[in-house]
Order: sequence, then structure tokens, then C-alpha cells
Amino acid sequence: MNIVLVDDHIMMRAGLRCLIEKLEGQQVIGEVEAGPVALHVIQSVAPDAVIIDISTDTRKGLALLADICSKCPASRVVIVGNQPDAELLAEVMRMGVAAYLLKQSNPAELDIALQAVARNECYLTPAVAKSMISHCLYTGPARQTQADPLTPRQHQILAMIAHRKTTKEIAYELDLSEKTIAAHRAQIMDRIGVRDVVGLVLWAVKNNLVERQS
Repeated sequence: MNIVLVDDHIMMRAGLRCLIEKLEGQQVIGEVEAGPVALHVIQSVAPDAVIIDISTDTRKGLALLADICSKCPASRVVIVGNQPDAELLAEVMRMGVAAYLLKQSNPAELDIALQAVARNECYLTPAVAKSMISHCLYTGPARQTQADPLTPRQHQILAMIAHRKTTKEIAYELDLSEKTIAAHRAQIMDRIGVRDVVGLVLWAVKNNLVERQS
């Protein structure tokens, strides 16, 4: 993939460039500080992915992020930042961010995230994924829209999966067989095109089905 780096710190950009240049199939084609110029650069070179840090100035970073996601939809966005709270993470994922890594993540994780992005998948570093699952709740099928591919029962099961309940626990609470729950889980993942629990939670967030706990 062709990648543009967006960060106010030269050393941060240099470090990311060094890591990316060692990865097969990835190359940095531009780097720029956050701000209006960044959007212009991204629009000019049309990269496959944009790696951005929004932690220096969250408000400015979110504004730029919104512009990139809306005006450059073909460029998938990867955030490298600090540990976000559930509300912030939900906001950026709804914008269309493809991946979220922490600055303290293992460098090897950058390769995993970029490979996922190249496959048109989403990726959350484990610590961020656990935080999201721990702090979010499912609001129920009342928000179901015509475009929603899930049934009310599948919404219910999705909620329980997001709360890290096992297949056995879900089967017991719903008075169904484990085989039935496993079949529902497979259907849910197939219908919304995800592979794991993180994907399920991200799909729920992007479709306004997950909110922060009070």
C-alpha cells in the first residue's frame, strides 16, 4: 500500500517511516504535519492509507480526521495514539477509521494492522479492543434499520458476545443449544463480514448500536 504519515512531530514520522520501509508491500509516499495542508496532500497523492496521530490536539485531530474520512474515502485511516476512552473510540470508528494502534504497541503490530487494512478489514490493538468491550453496552434492536442484516435474536446474541459471554453461557441464558448459538454466531459474522469479536463490536459501533455506559 501507498501510505501518507500525518503527525506534528518529525521524530514520530521518521520512526514510523523506518518501520514501514521494512514491511513488504508497504511504502511511505508522503508525510506532513496535521492541519489543512495535510488534507491537501492526501487529496493530491490519493494514498491507500493514512497513518495519523490525533493525541497532540484532540479537537484539531478529530476535525482533520472527519475531513479525511469524508473527502478522501478511498484512503483508509489508521490512528496511532494514546489509549482512547470508549466515547472517543466510538466517535472515530463511526467516522470510518480502519485501525487504532497505541504508541506503545509492539512495532510488529503495525504490520498486522496494515495487512488487515489492505484486506479492507478493521483492526484494534488488543488493549483498545478490551477497553471498548468492557465499557460499552448494546442498546437493543429498537435502533434496527431497514439496512440492518441481523434479526432481533442475532442482535441479542451480538450483545452477549460483546460482553464476552461464552457460547455455553449464552446458550444457558437463552435456553438454546450451544450448537444453535454457534450457528447464529457464524451467521452474524458472515452477514456483516467480520472474523472475530473485535469485528462484531466495531460493526455495532459503526451502526450506532453501541454506546458508552453511564
